[in-house]
Amino acid sequence: MRNWKFAMASTILGTAFVLGACGSTEETATGSETADSSSDEAVVEGSVAGDGSSTVAPILEGIVEEYAAVQPEVQVTVGVSGTGGGFEKFIQGETAFSNASRPIKDEEAAALEEAGIEYSEFLLAYDGLSVVVNQENDWVEDLTVEDLKELWVEDGSNKMWSDINPEWPDEEVVFYAPGTASGTYDYFNEVILEEEDIVESATLSEDDNTLVQGIQGDPNAIGFFGYAYYIANQDTLKVVTIDGVEPNPETIESGDYSPLSRPLFTYANNAKIAEDEAAYDFMQFTLENAGQMAEAVGYVPLAVEDYEQGLSDLKALK
Repeated sequence: MRNWKFAMASTILGTAFVLGACGSTEETATGSETADSSSDEAVVEGSVAGDGSSTVAPILEGIVEEYAAVQPEVQVTVGVSGTGGGFEKFIQGETAFSNASRPIKDEEAAALEEAGIEYSEFLLAYDGLSVVVNQENDWVEDLTVEDLKELWVEDGSNKMWSDINPEWPDEEVVFYAPGTASGTYDYFNEVILEEEDIVESATLSEDDNTLVQGIQGDPNAIGFFGYAYYIANQDTLKVVTIDGVEPNPETIESGDYSPLSRPLFTYANNAKIAEDEAAYDFMQFTLENAGQMAEAVGYVPLAVEDYEQGLSDLKALK
């Protein structure tokens, strides 16, 4: 398997990534690890479309490239328009699967029912939403959940670092956050903002690379995104502990990194999985290899039995 933890750092996630029959012809060292599970299967042809969370994207980007080495006649396209944007396309029947960094909302489930689309939820990995600052920031090491809320909730004032701690610089805080279509935004909104408005001065983007670059360029910047993006950029960013707990695989898996630990999902269109051999084969490959890829790019894999349950649920759709 490629060293995805570092390869993903240069991936441009603002556009869809496409690999397959027209994709990479590069031979990858995947045969002994990821690709073996499907190597004895018959050649499959077709195309598969997905969309959704930029947080989940590093897992899928790696899986798509690994899959291309196994099934080069299948073209897989995965957009990254955010969890909400992905569900919009899923509801319209445009995609076979939708990646999400939060559970599906009641209104989205209702819209799918109205559209006559039955779906299945598959858990892929766990993430620790990471709060990061510029590496030149030598005053912030730890923030409480209450500090985060004071910083990020709009209250009509210019937010200064000294508002949180009078010993910190009397400099205005520069905010970077995922866009409102992002599941990461939704999760932060729920557990930190508690449905209040985010600070108006924040730069919002569905592209986590835009957030990374913004924080890298300003000593007074702060932002948040999935743990894998911090890991991919840990040489140029500084992670902040929350209530004394640092995000890492152990604290994320145990739940000690609370309340910012969360599950990552993909949702599958049952009919497309049942009727489209390429869609079924790709989803099977995804569940077979999500654990390895999640760990490779910096997320926390599930227990083996959880992936086995997902594969059993998938098989039941066929």
